[in-house]
Amino acid sequence: MDFQQVIDTYPKDVSCIPQVTLRPPNLTGKGVIVAIIDSGIDYFLPEFCYADGRTRILSLWDQSATPDEERGLLPPEGYREGVLYTREQIDEALAAGSREAALRIVPQRDVSGHGTAVAGVAAGTRMGVAPEAELLIIKLGTPLPDAFPRTTQLMRGINYAVNMGVVMDRPVAINLSFGNTYGDHRGGSLLERFIDNASEIGKTSIVIGSGNEGNSNGHTAGIAREQTTVELAVTQYETGISVQFWKHFNDYFQLRIISPGGEAFTLETRRIDTIRRTLEQTQLLCYVGEPLPYSVNQEIFIDFIPTGTYINEGIWRFELTPVDIVTGEYRFYLPSYVARNTGTGFFLPTPEVTLTIPSTSMRAITVGAYDPRRQSYADFSGRGYVYRYEEGRTTGPNLPFGIAFNKPDLVAPGVNITVPMVDGGYEQISGTSFAAPFVTGSAALLMEYGIVQGNDIYMYGQKLKAFLTNGAKKLPGYTEFPNDMVGWGALCVEDSLNKSLN
Repeated sequence: MDFQQVIDTYPKDVSCIPQVTLRPPNLTGKGVIVAIIDSGIDYFLPEFCYADGRTRILSLWDQSATPDEERGLLPPEGYREGVLYTREQIDEALAAGSREAALRIVPQRDVSGHGTAVAGVAAGTRMGVAPEAELLIIKLGTPLPDAFPRTTQLMRGINYAVNMGVVMDRPVAINLSFGNTYGDHRGGSLLERFIDNASEIGKTSIVIGSGNEGNSNGHTAGIAREQTTVELAVTQYETGISVQFWKHFNDYFQLRIISPGGEAFTLETRRIDTIRRTLEQTQLLCYVGEPLPYSVNQEIFIDFIPTGTYINEGIWRFELTPVDIVTGEYRFYLPSYVARNTGTGFFLPTPEVTLTIPSTSMRAITVGAYDPRRQSYADFSGRGYVYRYEEGRTTGPNLPFGIAFNKPDLVAPGVNITVPMVDGGYEQISGTSFAAPFVTGSAALLMEYGIVQGNDIYMYGQKLKAFLTNGAKKLPGYTEFPNDMVGWGALCVEDSLNKSLN
């Protein structure tokens, strides 16, 4: 589809971006690094080149590639996996005259197109928020097709981007437009704490999409003071599924699992163990975990494995019987909606705390999606929580004072967003994956104004987040801000910049 047929400036208009890019201070993101950690990029597109045809990509680290020392294909210095392509190599590839010739020099493809689309929104030359920012691309390796990248790969990618900013003495806005549902969603895991720590190194801001699990029926939670039953509908042709059950380690429940045909067994949640049971044609592999050095929560992980082709369809029930209860809180999570059949989900889902991990990182800028044409929250957008201070006590854990913590931090346009496609052309697509780069590009604009232009050399990290949330527009239909759906409101770069001037 031709660019002029689908170009839509409305998302940028409602995000108050032209007010700071088309008139003074005429921000473009120049001098700022925008790091995209994703599925790669179609570096051949004009969206990622200067007018003279040179690339805007500083370097491209393909973690999925195999190093070849004889051919000079090596990872970045200090790392062991993947291949690093320099700006000079990419320019050589672009000058080769054709895609085929270019790929012989820099053989990196964005198979899914996701990273290309995200980079186009954040910093595309023709349509991006920060069209003069320079790009740092980290293509994550994946252990299996369509799988979530290994935590170590993501951590190395973040580490590389942060270190590049430090070495070059330049501000870096890092974009993460993916996540998964695995974890207790409390912000205390190794990955979440790593992101919190990384955001304090150099002049760094890390922006993460809240995920698309808001209406996927993949989460349910509550407080069980008496016997409570959680029902899970499993549709036909489901080849396997896993269930996470999270609770405080000091709470003692008996967990009885009942198959659609009525077969059952009781799982002892106080004993750390791995247990196998077969109910009908489904084998249950149950791991009863223990608290970790950074969390008092306990996970019971239940893997549903077919003894034949499919697991049993119908209603599976989880009966929770309190034995010795302190908090009584329970939380169940399923894999992401893309990993299960349509219709498989909890009967009484809970939309709260459906953010994907690692958007639960406290120091990240977590971005949900809204539909600017309707001025409304996009119901697929991952929802979070708000911990408040009221009458001398907090409603959330370990919070000393004030409105201490909320997720998401704000929302940005995420419905029918125009993005570049691999091999050329444009399409419209929805998701928090494409709301996040609006904020990443906007962060680059504010960093340019503050750090590059010398108006506020501390415009990064939590200070940048504070200005973004302070300038956010209040959407209709909500009486309190922040809230668990849209945080402090919708992105408005002009107001965020003006608030930084006062």
